[in-house]
Amino acid sequence: MAQKLDRSTEDLGNIVALEHVNVQIPDQRLSTLFYVAGLGLTRDPYLMTSTNNMWVNIGRSQFHLPTGEPQRLRGRVGLVIPDLEGLVRRLKKVGDQLEDTEFDYTPANDHVDATSPWGNRIRLHEPDERFGRMRLGMAYVRPDVPVGSAAGIARFYDEIVGTRASVGEEDGAPAAFVSVGHNQTLIFRETEDPIPDYDNHHIQVYVADFSGPYERLMERGLVSQEDGQHQYRFKDIVDPESGDVLFTLEHEVRSMTHPLFARPLVNRNPDHTNWNYVLGYENEPAALPI
Repeated sequence: MAQKLDRSTEDLGNIVALEHVNVQIPDQRLSTLFYVAGLGLTRDPYLMTSTNNMWVNIGRSQFHLPTGEPQRLRGRVGLVIPDLEGLVRRLKKVGDQLEDTEFDYTPANDHVDATSPWGNRIRLHEPDERFGRMRLGMAYVRPDVPVGSAAGIARFYDEIVGTRASVGEEDGAPAAFVSVGHNQTLIFRETEDPIPDYDNHHIQVYVADFSGPYERLMERGLVSQEDGQHQYRFKDIVDPESGDVLFTLEHEVRSMTHPLFARPLVNRNPDHTNWNYVLGYENEPAALPI
């Protein structure tokens, strides 16, 4: 008899991909030092190649870094990269050039915590079973949210956005876990610390059911921007039961018919140099082999 398989483990929910996190930065040179030279990520060679914006590839996701007043995500971003030892070497190498900024990094047993020149926090992990086959990518975004908000946030994503959401615990605190793609999660962790004012940074997701959430958001007056046929935005996350605003984080919502959906992204091997170049080892695969 064939082995019985749990097919539900393959369900994603309505959000099929977390594509980018967007924060403004005031200096493209310092941004290049941190995200490209330090973290070892890859500047997109095809789009946003001037000096007023930079798209940085991380597996199948990106950071978008337009020039402007610095913005700070209220929480942290979790990345998976192949080699933490190489990461620490690169961060140490760029440290002197970033010494008058908020740049910092702290190696731990199973991860490295890094802070961008403008205070954005990133935790970097090596691939393991928590992230499935992800070898290089954006595994999670973990916003800090007010105490008592996790259950309502989970209801919002379940009932209004139509994606999988649950309530659990993250680092000893209640949290809403929202599926936003294959091995990608939004983790809204409750904290007693003051939540900084929102500064209009945003995330971008792709959804399978594009019109359903739009209609439910429109009914509640939550669509904040109409971007075109393939895209809209909302900012406020509300409790569907009470209507109370629980947290604000702009979501750029794209359909799977958007021209950029599933666009192949270039990811370089950051340890490849002109001194150790070997043909065929220039690229970094985003996933582990089966």
